[in-house]
Amino acid sequence: MEMIDCFIPFLSPVRAGQTVKELRACKKVKNIYLLSTVPDCGKVEGSEILYVDSLKSTATCRTIALHADTDYILVYTAGTAFELGLFALERMSAIAGDTDAGMLYADRYQVKDGNYKPAPVIDYQKGSLRDDFDFGSLLFFRSSVLRQAVEAMDADYRFAGLYDLRLRVSELSELVHINEYLYSEVESDTRRSGEKLFDYVDPKNRAVQIEMESACTAYLKRVGGYLAPDFEPIAFDAGSFEQEASVIIPVRNRIRTIEDAIRSVLAQKTTFRFNLIIVDNHSTDGTSEAIGKYASDERVIHLIPERFDLGIGGCWNVGVHHPACGKFAVQLDSDDVYSGPDTLQKIVNAFYEQNCAMVVGTYRMTDFKMDEIPPGIIDHREWTPENGRNNALRINGLGAPRAFYTPVLRQINLPNTSYGEDYALGLRISRTWQIGRIYDVLYLCRRWEDNSDAALDVVKMNGHNTYKDRIRTWELQARIALNAHSSN
Repeated sequence: MEMIDCFIPFLSPVRAGQTVKELRACKKVKNIYLLSTVPDCGKVEGSEILYVDSLKSTATCRTIALHADTDYILVYTAGTAFELGLFALERMSAIAGDTDAGMLYADRYQVKDGNYKPAPVIDYQKGSLRDDFDFGSLLFFRSSVLRQAVEAMDADYRFAGLYDLRLRVSELSELVHINEYLYSEVESDTRRSGEKLFDYVDPKNRAVQIEMESACTAYLKRVGGYLAPDFEPIAFDAGSFEQEASVIIPVRNRIRTIEDAIRSVLAQKTTFRFNLIIVDNHSTDGTSEAIGKYASDERVIHLIPERFDLGIGGCWNVGVHHPACGKFAVQLDSDDVYSGPDTLQKIVNAFYEQNCAMVVGTYRMTDFKMDEIPPGIIDHREWTPENGRNNALRINGLGAPRAFYTPVLRQINLPNTSYGEDYALGLRISRTWQIGRIYDVLYLCRRWEDNSDAALDVVKMNGHNTYKDRIRTWELQARIALNAHSSN
């Protein structure tokens, strides 16, 4: 019989005892190890306690590889209790045998106040490089693959060990998603989706992010997807433009905020000509009429597309390809505002100073009334000129406000989607050209109930994450092909 060794975080003697008792009910379980970061925490019958420095460190991965002597390894990564489904380990073991997978993970239920809520996960792709990819908390490894991956680990991470492990496992074998609910976990993070989006840029997580970037960069080098910091220069002499810059606002049904956005653009003080292109995607709540109030200002261009199948990216394409679009196209969302009258000037200056095809600024998170809310200033300092375009494959966004050299944007175009379109564009631009950064606060980003990502259900969140992973997959494939062509 193929056997399983289990490695579970030690939470408390009572919880550990319950977990051990449940695992022992499966005849395939041989050894149960409780991973404790606290020495001398006591004993739990039917298990052995292993002292580790961190539950996600390289040292812990090595400890697991050293102690496992069975065909499969079960690792539970959460600090909460869990319940196995009926014959769950038997099912995982059977699918592991059928597929020869290096790692498996499954859908699960999250238990809150006694209620079982489905929490499905998504399929792993080559571009699933986010360190926060949601596998659930129960990972099932083929022991031989895990040992081979651990043996190759050549860096000692305190935070990124488990991330490094799964990247290396993915190089050796397939990571298989079992579309079945095989266990339940007690939900510990009950924040809405919009409150979780910015964890990776929270300054208190900076040490973690440095390690994650290092592990991801090493992976890209191994698979041929790493790009050295060599960029195509831009002469800024393509085309003829009457306006130096155009602010582009795609909008649909933002009657409460659109005039704030318009006024913040018209208040800009610059040494060059600029205009405002509003692509009004058939609003029905009075937004169109509100925009009409500014028709007397020759800088305001109000476009209503002939098409009815446009997402945010499609609306951007309409604005960028309009004859009145300026040399630089600058983003402003319809519910946000620029932080001051010098935003546009700073952005245009950055293009020339940094010789880049795209500029990304810094923004401040606020509530609807423009009062700052946590995590406050989002500056994306994880970006560096040397490695930013590689690390961009690991993170979920590049920042705001974003601005683009229009000839490049017209060459590439945005995907006609309403999520991830800006990220896809940023990845593509970074493959060839430099992306400039401004670390002054240029933008006030409102978080309120009408944000498109404020409170997404799990199905929509999974759809968004699947699409961004697909974007990363395509980009990674393109970079690998580019490197292969360059080496020939």
